Amino acid sequence: MTAALNIHATAIVVGRTGLLFSGPSGWGKSMLAFTCMTEARRLGLFTALVADDQVLLSQETGMVIATCPPSIAGLIELRGTGIVQQDHMARAPMHYAVLPGSASGENRLPSEGEVVDLAPGLSLPALRLLTGVSSPLAILMAKAPDIGQ
Repeated sequence: MTAALNIHATAIVVGRTGLLFSGPSGWGKSMLAFTCMTEARRLGLFTALVADDQVLLSQETGMVIATCPPSIAGLIELRGTGIVQQDHMARAPMHYAVLPGSASGENRLPSEGEVVDLAPGLSLPALRLLTGVSSPLAILMAKAPDIGQ
């Protein structure tokens, strides 16, 4: 097990799949994660918040593990709305990093098989997503059909 690294991100679980929303401040990580959790509940899938704003990442037996600082357990900030309570779990393996997509220019179609290095020894397959889409979970599930299983 590696020492935990504190990163600015949001981590959730849908089914048994861990999704780590990572990107610049103001990108909408928390709102996208919250919307994905809401969609999952409507689909009858298990979903839980692991951590919002501060995610502690470590590696255990080759997996990236996200944990939550106890002081913010179950809390997610929805910009412009406030902080709300969500069902949560203290730790979970992460399977994908969800990163900002680009609607124009050269990067309109992201590279297939993209992997993001979160820290030395901590990397995840990347999924790109635009903010403002009406069904972000549906888009992620179209790209990675194992989400929610």
